[in-house]
Amino acid sequence: MADISKAEKVKDIIATLEGFYPEVPIPLDHQDAYTLLIAVLLSAQCTDERVNKITPLLFAQANNPFDMVKLSVDEIKSIIRPCGLSPRKSKAIYELSQILIDKYDGEVPESFEELEALPGVGHKTASVVMSQAFGHPAFPVDTHIHRLAYRWGLSNGKNVEQTEKDLKRLTPKELWNKLHLQIIFFGREYCPARSHDFSTCPICSKYVRKSLL
Repeated sequence: MADISKAEKVKDIIATLEGFYPEVPIPLDHQDAYTLLIAVLLSAQCTDERVNKITPLLFAQANNPFDMVKLSVDEIKSIIRPCGLSPRKSKAIYELSQILIDKYDGEVPESFEELEALPGVGHKTASVVMSQAFGHPAFPVDTHIHRLAYRWGLSNGKNVEQTEKDLKRLTPKELWNKLHLQIIFFGREYCPARSHDFSTCPICSKYVRKSLL
């Protein structure tokens, strides 16, 4: 394909993703900002599919911080064990729930700074909550997005922080909340990490880095 500018490439990729996913559901099942926060925390090094099987069990007992702190850390750990990293995650869930009660009257704060100060909540988790629960422009970058941004030549692949900066710089702010989900769904369905046929991929066939062929 003839050389085109990066801006033209980004515009075409966005149009392609929009064609495949004009509507994108939020992958993690939740009822509100608190249950989304817990689900995202559980999703670290765990598939969304598995998280969605475990959260109904947890939320049946505690779907708000007031009920969550009535459980012990060990009780939380026993429920979420299939998600992996259960000792660390259960402690974070209990502690952040107590902080939400003590500091925010049980509500999830609506700012990056306050979210990232909570136990177990990093920038990516905060970005998902700000985007999907509160509707603020954010571009959460997980391993799928990081991989595809490098594969498509949109970022240098140095780290997720740089990838986030690059994607925010290259794409319209009003599209971020939808676009990050479109990339995730496209990666899972059409652009996997392994055994991928670049020649048949609707995006890679045009834009994949030559070094990856």
